[in-house]
Amino acid sequence: MATQLQIVIDCADPAKLAPFWAEALGYQVQDPPSGFSSWEDFLRAQGVPESEWGSASAVVDPQGKGPRLYFQRVPEPKTVKNRVHLDLNVGGGPGRPLAERMERVRAEVARLERAGASQVREAQEWGEFHVVMQDPEGNELCVQ
Repeated sequence: MATQLQIVIDCADPAKLAPFWAEALGYQVQDPPSGFSSWEDFLRAQGVPESEWGSASAVVDPQGKGPRLYFQRVPEPKTVKNRVHLDLNVGGGPGRPLAERMERVRAEVARLERAGASQVREAQEWGEFHVVMQDPEGNELCVQ
């Protein structure tokens, strides 16, 4: 039996980063627990100080297949390249012509730029094509 996976991303502003990743992945910001109409109601009921309400957020796959992404506020800024990053596979795989994959990737890059990401560079090697990007806080991701 496989272990259930959650990906945790340290960041400065979980409330800003979670909606970006929800948009990027076709996920949704996680709903509050059953019985609560908002996260604020839940946090208030748990006795969490209001100053901490923006310290975390999460996004989930609405179909329940992909891993949950959990965003937690940390005090230190990002200073170096991520050792782990997410690849968004949108090109259609090696069974599709390279020109078609490049078109799909570039369309997704444009969509992610509108959502707040920035492009770092394009790379084409060994018959593959991908674009390195950064999310709104500078975390690296690849679109391939």
